[in-house]
Amino acid sequence: MDKAQNAEKAPPAASAAPSPPPKPRNPALKMLGLPALPKKLPSRNWMIFWAITGAFTTAIIYDKREKKRATAKWRRAVEPLSRELIGSPNALPRKLTVYLEAPPGDGLRVAQDHFIEYVKPVLSASGLDWEFVQGRQQGDVRAAVAEKIRRSRMADERPGEEVPKTDDSIVEDMRKKMGLQDYEGVKGDIVIGRHAWKEYMRGLHEGWLGPLDAPPLPEPEPAPEPTPVPEPVTAKNESEVGDEKPDGKPDEKPNETKEEEKKPSRPPQPRPHNTIADYESASLPVHIPAEFSPSTPIAFPHRLGFSQTFVRLGRFLNRRKLADDIGREVAAVCFAAARGYREADGQFEQQLVLEQEERDWPKSTWKEEEPPKDEDKKAATEPKKERIWASPMVVDSRIVERMRRFEIQPEDEERARRIVVPEEEVEGWIKGSLRSVWRWGASSWDNKPKGPNVGNLDDD
Repeated sequence: MDKAQNAEKAPPAASAAPSPPPKPRNPALKMLGLPALPKKLPSRNWMIFWAITGAFTTAIIYDKREKKRATAKWRRAVEPLSRELIGSPNALPRKLTVYLEAPPGDGLRVAQDHFIEYVKPVLSASGLDWEFVQGRQQGDVRAAVAEKIRRSRMADERPGEEVPKTDDSIVEDMRKKMGLQDYEGVKGDIVIGRHAWKEYMRGLHEGWLGPLDAPPLPEPEPAPEPTPVPEPVTAKNESEVGDEKPDGKPDEKPNETKEEEKKPSRPPQPRPHNTIADYESASLPVHIPAEFSPSTPIAFPHRLGFSQTFVRLGRFLNRRKLADDIGREVAAVCFAAARGYREADGQFEQQLVLEQEERDWPKSTWKEEEPPKDEDKKAATEPKKERIWASPMVVDSRIVERMRRFEIQPEDEERARRIVVPEEEVEGWIKGSLRSVWRWGASSWDNKPKGPNVGNLDDD
């Protein structure tokens, strides 16, 4: 009884505090049918993550669009050249020579991709023809340039001597038989990268200052023959001798196979016909032209290594500037306006162009090659391979003064600056898809009949 009375007199337990009523939605959002705003912003770490991701994505998209715009500008600037008529139906069009070579520490595919991305769009729009000279290792471009010059010299200096046939010479002979006239105007060379430019310059000096015939190889010194030492006959040796054939050779096991001689997959690189020390004492050929075909070096920045990630990232986000510079140089080649190379502070312009690219080359480029082993007699007889990339560029004034460089004229550059590239040509896939959907909807709405289709009421 006492417990029941005390329970009745005890005050009731305090109930939970009522939750505050929900705040009313913004009437403006309610009218628009939009959801209510979140009660709080994301955390600080999420805000930093989304800010960095958005800024990086925006930088990539902007650079890609402007890169396309720069290439499209120069492509439109040279398009009028593709509509020019050839003078004679039997005349060949203008043809350029593009020199490509694998950069130090990498393969040829990288140089080919660089040409396709920056150079080829402008050349294709101009309607000009071009041929490739591609090198996979150091010295290939040098050998190709020098051999081309030596062949032209042999036609003038040794007219009666037969020159070995090549694919290019066979095609030229067929064109002569068909009566096709070669292009008589300015042709030109495009050299991509500092490494290829150094070999191009070395090939010019070797072709014009070197002899037509290769110097003879030095005869190797005969090595003394070792005197045979008779081996004592033991019990073990007697058993081995018993297994031998009558001619003294042991039986060959059926599973043994002789190693096949490895055949070279490509012809060997021609040796240099002279050295840089022979420039001063060499005399110029009688039929050397007063001016060589113009040329232009094209930038090829290429840096390797994980430690250079930030440098490569900065270049990746500024490809629009590289596309504009390369487009200008290629357009100058297409317009065929050239000037002589300049000289400043005792150095020629050919020695200074693209010199900053040498800082991108890997350290292995500057290391000396190990001498051949004593047992490799074939390698010992070959002369030491010339290190053109790691050596300073030595030039002869008689050669460099005959060279000319393509340069765009001010009126052509001003005309290219006034070109307006449509946004549809540089926009991405997402924006282009949205634009096409919008146009499809607008055209469907405009084509919809606005009245009853009852026919022509004026007909009887």
